[in-house]
Amino acid sequence: MQLTRSLNLTDAVFVGLGSMIGAGVFAVFAPASAAAGSALLVSLVIAGVIALCNALSSAWLAAEYPQSGGTYVYGRERLGRVWGDLAGWAFVLGKTSSCAAMALTVGTYVGVPKPVAVAAIVVLTVLNLTGVQKSAMVTRIIVIAVLCALAAMAVTAQEVPTTAEFKAAGILPAAALLFFAFAGYARIATLGEEVKEPRKTIPRAVIIALAITLVVYTTVALVALSALGSDLATKTLADVSPTLAPVIRIAACLAALGSLLSLQLGVSRTALAMARDRRLPGFMADLRWAEIVTGLAAIALVLAVDVTRAIVFSSFCVLLYYAIANASAWTLGKRFVPAIGLAGCLTLAGAVLWQF
Repeated sequence: MQLTRSLNLTDAVFVGLGSMIGAGVFAVFAPASAAAGSALLVSLVIAGVIALCNALSSAWLAAEYPQSGGTYVYGRERLGRVWGDLAGWAFVLGKTSSCAAMALTVGTYVGVPKPVAVAAIVVLTVLNLTGVQKSAMVTRIIVIAVLCALAAMAVTAQEVPTTAEFKAAGILPAAALLFFAFAGYARIATLGEEVKEPRKTIPRAVIIALAITLVVYTTVALVALSALGSDLATKTLADVSPTLAPVIRIAACLAALGSLLSLQLGVSRTALAMARDRRLPGFMADLRWAEIVTGLAAIALVLAVDVTRAIVFSSFCVLLYYAIANASAWTLGKRFVPAIGLAGCLTLAGAVLWQF
């Protein structure tokens, strides 16, 4: 099935932002704070540096291979079939788990976790079937609304209560959790066949989306720690500004929906690429079937696991995926950045297993 190049730079940036900000701000800060306390900011820097290395490696590779599939394609072309297959399966399994986590986040904020989560996946799968351009437009609206809500939260945050403990032993586990929140820029690379001028657009979109996300995360972390201190580990961002709590809850649902929308786009495109190579059933080489099957798989996970297990499994798979991306970028003649990214991914993957 031939895909249409309909996404411009702004569309691609918002697809990445929709994935990252939805997952990070509303789903990961509390457990990361529980692990690291006030060292959360150190963990954020570590996760951000590793994410930047991964982003650069992914951008270089996407410029060389501007087609759907992301690291599945890069690993296959640069390292061999086995590594490509491993990356593809890591992405599909990890991001399907991320879909379940984001859907469950929506359900949790609404108060009826699993039924609402299933409904969200069904509705967004139907939206994706109407075309990627419409999906990108909806993602842009959601991201703008969420950023406005976060800005209002920062302005109206309550006074400082207590100071969080600095937990050095929890820095790496917290960084691994926060890395889950940065992984959305991969969605840009997996849309390689639908982006205009991919050799220029993809690298720029990856860096711009990551830079904006780093600024947002740092600001929110500082505000949340100042407002809640040690209580951040057991509370949500709605508690940062009691005055705007209902607005923030709505924003959380919108953010998770935006993340889910972008995640489904990425998973279905990687499944499409794998089906073309007969690594998945051939009928999934039709994008419509790839979207339907990956949606059904996400629903199955929603019914089987809770949000914490979904995030942990996704983090491990995504770190493995990016380790292969960095190894692939090494073969392009790049050395320093891929080396840091590879070592960082393997270290954080170990931290995930150690912690959970």
